[in-house]
Amino acid sequence: VVIGRGGKDISVADAWDHVVGLTVSQDISDRPTQFAAKPPHFDLGKSFDTFGPIGPVLVSVDEIADRDNLRIVTMVNGEVRQDDTTANLIFDVPTLVSYLSHITTLVTGDIIFTGTPEGIGAAEGKFLADGDVITTTIDGIGTMTNRCVRVSDYAKVGT
Repeated sequence: VVIGRGGKDISVADAWDHVVGLTVSQDISDRPTQFAAKPPHFDLGKSFDTFGPIGPVLVSVDEIADRDNLRIVTMVNGEVRQDDTTANLIFDVPTLVSYLSHITTLVTGDIIFTGTPEGIGAAEGKFLADGDVITTTIDGIGTMTNRCVRVSDYAKVGT
């Protein structure tokens, strides 16, 4: 979710009026980092370079027929890991926008990751590895494909 018109203390009823568009994102987690601390430190494990890719396009909310029921499919190396709709998110977009705006002022360009459908690798004992290819598609928005590269190899990719 990408914020268009910022705001503070946005009501659930007005939340969609503050969203300029929707895009695809991949919420990557480094599980060893998350669980190394006691208690687990979930946000740090999502904070490495390249861990929150978004794109390839931003689609205006008024271009999406059913913005509250978008199918999300994520595959790793061609194996479907997630296949669900945004209608099944624990918190819908208006609730997230409203909740976050009561904590911090949202500004134009802020990005909100909405959460993920059932099928995360950790729950099934399947962890991403060097060379894995992650493909995420959201109907009406687009497809993003990324290859996992070990952090120690990251500097070598650009050379």
